[in-house]
Amino acid sequence: MSLASVHHRVRRLPSLRFSYRPCTSTKLTKWSLLPTPTSTIRRWSSTSDPSKPYYITTPIFYPNAKPHIGHLYTLVLGDVLARYRRLVEPQREVKFLVGTDEHGLKIQQAAAKSGKTREDGAVDVQGFCDELSEVFKNLSKSANISYTTFARTTQDRHLVAVEHVWRTLNEKGFIYKGEYEGWYSVTDECFYTTPQVTETTDGTHISKETGSTVEWSKEYNYMFRLSAFRDALVHHYSSNKDVTTVFPSQYNSVVLGMLSPASTDEPGLVDISISRPRSRLTWGITVPEDPEHTVYVWFDALLIYLSGVGYPWSGAGAQAGWPADMQIIGKDILRFHAIYLPAILLALSGPKYSELVATPPSKVLEAASIGLPKRLLTHAHWTVSQAKMSKSVGNVVDPIHSMETYGVDIVRYYLARVGGRFRDDVDWSFEQLENHSKQLQSLLGNYLLRVASARITASAAVGRDQLQDGGEAFLHSLNEELFQAATKLPGKVQSSMEALEVADALVEVLDVLKLANKAVTDIAPWSKACDPRVVYETRQTALLTLRVAGVCLKPFVPETSERLLEALGLSEAEKTWESVLALDGSERKKEREVKAVRLF
Repeated sequence: MSLASVHHRVRRLPSLRFSYRPCTSTKLTKWSLLPTPTSTIRRWSSTSDPSKPYYITTPIFYPNAKPHIGHLYTLVLGDVLARYRRLVEPQREVKFLVGTDEHGLKIQQAAAKSGKTREDGAVDVQGFCDELSEVFKNLSKSANISYTTFARTTQDRHLVAVEHVWRTLNEKGFIYKGEYEGWYSVTDECFYTTPQVTETTDGTHISKETGSTVEWSKEYNYMFRLSAFRDALVHHYSSNKDVTTVFPSQYNSVVLGMLSPASTDEPGLVDISISRPRSRLTWGITVPEDPEHTVYVWFDALLIYLSGVGYPWSGAGAQAGWPADMQIIGKDILRFHAIYLPAILLALSGPKYSELVATPPSKVLEAASIGLPKRLLTHAHWTVSQAKMSKSVGNVVDPIHSMETYGVDIVRYYLARVGGRFRDDVDWSFEQLENHSKQLQSLLGNYLLRVASARITASAAVGRDQLQDGGEAFLHSLNEELFQAATKLPGKVQSSMEALEVADALVEVLDVLKLANKAVTDIAPWSKACDPRVVYETRQTALLTLRVAGVCLKPFVPETSERLLEALGLSEAEKTWESVLALDGSERKKEREVKAVRLF
């Protein structure tokens, strides 16, 4: 959803090489059953409601041009979190919404420029939207995005939801007509205040935030009483909580700054326009009972998260999945999702406007029957050579081409590994992508080929026969160290993912794989000097490590993980999260037919 900050003045009217050395040391240490870190593992599920579907959303994209790598990044983040939730809570339904935002002046103009017409000669805006929306849907399919709903603002069910919300807000006194004026940007589809605009040397006025050209505009529009919810929103974002509503926390502070003026000269939170004259914008939803006005594109688009789970509901919203458990957005649309959408929801299901003044902020939040989204994951942007991607500059990264060149899972891994900290803009680099690709192929793909080789497999079989009962002790300290690291890995990954530290979760997996590669290099089980019993122990420990790593990597590189787990000869029950949480020393005794397959 291409939305930017909206400001206006209102006058009220009525995101390896390996070195080899032979096995030299054999050390007997007790193969103990290590405790599973269940206190960490169970923490989230003890506070969740498994009867409510877990609902995750990404922004809906504006299909006035082809997708770029930023679109793919947001989709991958959503998919990683959706797959993770399905992995750790397999009995709980997960709903995952993506889609396209198809109304607005930019779409109207882009359709006209495309030359696409209907049989009657008129511009075929709907046909234009259908084609570009399909491009974005194909991007999701190409990237193996496991969405459950692909929502479009041109769908009939969305029209019903928008009209229902509009009428409800109007009946409750939250909509009125007022004069709306400010610097308007067609590119950004929003108004800016004078302090947010600068004049260039040629006299053109542009937005300081985006560089888009703006023109002074004054309109008589429908207004939403946003200012009425300032105190409730401040209370919502500043209440003492274990975690901030907006993550990372720096953006929670940004939201509070938006709600409080920097000086007494600024107006603070003001009412906003939610319509445009039909004479200026025809491609959009008509305001109920007023054919002369079109519902403003951002107001329309924000409601997709409700219509995407069936609003208006016949029963409780929780049955459909509301409120959203996780909304993923770019930092440029923070205002819309952290301020405008919550205010609309409070107006929709809380006290009437006439009753609001006498209602304390905490009570306004408590009275809302439609809850506010629980978490708002706000990510930074991708740049190229530290510059914003731009079609005019020619530095836009094509996501389809990148996946075709490097592979879907490699690109997904790179986006999550490099972009999984969210706090600062990250730079796209094909050289960096290549380096991360080689590292993953070496640490994971080459490791499987090494430990599953025919030579090691044959020597391990001899070692197994020499161990009377399969062995109750470690023969080599490196195998013990690796076993401990592998069995603790799921708990560490879960801790990072619950904290939304996506990149850190991958680092935990990589650290174990680095240790695993070091262990096999130092032990050198292919060497004739290596005790076959140590070869057997090393191979079994390596296979256990690969199993754990494969399960932990499921959300990130799903196809590669599945190939790995299949190569290990695992049953479906042995590929689950619960199964790797329960691993103990007895796992090394299990015999499986392992295939030395190439993962990449």
